[in-house]
Amino acid sequence: MPSDQDFGSPDIEITIDNNAIKDLEPNDEILPTEICLLPLSERPFFPPQTLPILMNEEVWRETIEFIADTDTKIAGLVLVKNPHPEESSPEEFHDIGTLVRIHHPVLSSGKIQFIAEGIQRFRIKKWKTKEPPFIVEVEYPQEPNYKDIDELKAYAVAIINTLKELVPLNPLYSEELKFFLNRFNPNEPSPLTDFAASLTTATRKTLQEVLEQVHLRKRMEKVLVMIKKELEVAQLQSNIQRQVEDKLTEHQRKFFLREQLKAIQKELGIAKDDKTADIDRYNERMDELTVPKDAKEKINEEIDKLSILEPGSPEYSVTRNYLDVVTSLPWGITTDDKIDLKRARRELNKEHAGLNDVKDRIVEFLAVGALTGEVAGSILLLVGPPGVGKTSIGRSIADALGRKFYRFSLGGMRDEAEIKGHRRTYIGAMPGKLIQAIRDTKSSNPVIMLDEIDKVGSSFQGDPASALLEVLDPEQNENFLDHYLDVRFDLSKVLFICTANQLDTIPRPLLDRMETIRLSGYITQEKIEIAKQYLWPKKLNTCGLKTSQVKISDTGFRKIIEDYAREAGVRNLDKQLGRIARKCVVQIVSGKSKKISVSQNNIESFLGTPWFQKEKPDNRVGVVTGLAWTALGGSTLNIEAAIVHDKSRGLRLTGKLGDVMKESAEIAYAYIAANLAHFGAAEEFLDKQMLHLHVPEGATPKDGPSAGITIATALLSLVLNRSPKKGIAMTGELTLTGKVLAVGGIREKIIAARRAKIKTIILPKACEGDYKELPSHISKGMKVHFVEEFNQVSTIMFGKP
Repeated sequence: MPSDQDFGSPDIEITIDNNAIKDLEPNDEILPTEICLLPLSERPFFPPQTLPILMNEEVWRETIEFIADTDTKIAGLVLVKNPHPEESSPEEFHDIGTLVRIHHPVLSSGKIQFIAEGIQRFRIKKWKTKEPPFIVEVEYPQEPNYKDIDELKAYAVAIINTLKELVPLNPLYSEELKFFLNRFNPNEPSPLTDFAASLTTATRKTLQEVLEQVHLRKRMEKVLVMIKKELEVAQLQSNIQRQVEDKLTEHQRKFFLREQLKAIQKELGIAKDDKTADIDRYNERMDELTVPKDAKEKINEEIDKLSILEPGSPEYSVTRNYLDVVTSLPWGITTDDKIDLKRARRELNKEHAGLNDVKDRIVEFLAVGALTGEVAGSILLLVGPPGVGKTSIGRSIADALGRKFYRFSLGGMRDEAEIKGHRRTYIGAMPGKLIQAIRDTKSSNPVIMLDEIDKVGSSFQGDPASALLEVLDPEQNENFLDHYLDVRFDLSKVLFICTANQLDTIPRPLLDRMETIRLSGYITQEKIEIAKQYLWPKKLNTCGLKTSQVKISDTGFRKIIEDYAREAGVRNLDKQLGRIARKCVVQIVSGKSKKISVSQNNIESFLGTPWFQKEKPDNRVGVVTGLAWTALGGSTLNIEAAIVHDKSRGLRLTGKLGDVMKESAEIAYAYIAANLAHFGAAEEFLDKQMLHLHVPEGATPKDGPSAGITIATALLSLVLNRSPKKGIAMTGELTLTGKVLAVGGIREKIIAARRAKIKTIILPKACEGDYKELPSHISKGMKVHFVEEFNQVSTIMFGKP
């Protein structure tokens, strides 16, 4: 056994003499049998320790003053189970603690601080008081006499050797060791063991177990394991720290070498510094671009400013970022248009079935460009319900022209800086979306799609819709000024395509700048063709299915469309086909089926109960079918009227009607009441009748004047007590004198009537032109009555009075 143990510090040495370990005899000091207790919450206090203790003045001042008044200044420190020692009860104190002598108690900021000098373990024998100050009767457990002193020596040497390895890894261990050596002889194994335990970061439970272990050999065995673990953790931390330092040193070495290399290359004239390289790069970019004179002067000024700025200054990075943007714009760079009408028609047909009238409008638009030599200064607005293909048509136009395509959504945009950019005075300033689109496409004549233009918002940060007025005006966008660029850029060669679900929310000045093309939606037969040619093959490919494995009949497609996807677009139809494809995959993979046939007979096993029920004409008294337009397309709705009682006169309206529709109902009621005799009813009929008018569905908001003649017909049916003719739907605004005025959404309403299998329609005479513009496949088989006055409507529905 070595005679000297060096702890890695030149001024700390511990010598173990083989014959020097003392017999473990009781302390000769007379210790009190009754003491005051002070609680500890974080970890127990060990006899060899001398540490400052901080306690709450409000709770423990009386106890500490009581201890300070005694001759011995002795108290007991005990670990408590409660994390809040101020609230501890006697039951929460551990049985064994450490006897300490209190030195120099000091009051400060509501706390009491004192130095605790550890003396010896004690065990609580009896509680004298249950409230602070806690006074207990204690006994002092004595360590037994050990016969095998050599075993204790071996454990002591093992602990010291471990401490020798641990001390160099953490300077704090060295300081604590100095305090220990000032009070104890390292040849005493019991204090040495307790000191080693106090150095560890073990849990409070583990440390309390060490404190409660009076048997020295067992305690030394437990502590040796603890400090071995502590050594492993310390070595791991040291290794991690060394690895990090090595990496940092390597990075610093490479950095200095690179800086030296730059300096050498600069002296030899074979390399440039970062600033010179940036300036040369910007000048090279400018030489390749056709920049207008005003913009070129501004850019050259910024390059000159960059040359006199220090690379470390904030202004340098701002100017450098600006030049990065402005010199990467495609000044004078355009894409050659491929204006081939046959190719354009082929591109449009490749992704879209139906919509022939829309395709014709687009081909006409391109034909004008073919004749003039370029498609410039044009802003198209595609209006239609969701899922009818507005966005994909815009992409097809770009493909037909051979131009780059860029799309961004305006929905919810509230900051005009999104359009016109931020001023460079702001941190994180950047150009607007339009300049970003030009930069990304690397062409000054791309096709830019402004999606959801009807959903632009406004706030205290500005009105983006007003900012778009300059962008979408062919007379102004030639000199578009982005706040970030601060130079004018020509947007007149850009083809803007906007999309919207409705026109009502688009500001009128903005709407006037765009050429509107309506996409009204698809009829059932068109949806069947779209599903067969585009949607279903795409779903099969996505799910890894072959056409021979799963087949859907035409009747199956029709049932899906009529019972589960009746809206104007095909987005929901696409979702339902995806559900069918996934269920088919499950059946094939699980081995239940190898080939699956989907028809109208088994479609419910894939999609469940139909969402839509077949619309049956209702020809009861007071019920008339009207036609309505919504943002999702056209729809039919039954307007119901009933007599509530005959005690008072009045009209009650329900169905979540808007202000305009309420006024239409009041006009219809007034008109019928004023012309009862004309229609063959008693003039006093409505004097005491309370009528109730309801428009299903009650949770859906409804507004607009187009239900005027429908409401009047329902009220007239009630007055005459006659059912209206079956299979007729109508739409039109009614005036107080009985005139029938024009309404909008004729195409969507005719499609809704076809979907409901209604073949006879009543429309205002003023809408005859709109009806004649409908494609033949929509108007085919429809019988339309064009009326100018309500008398014509009543004659059609009830015959002559």
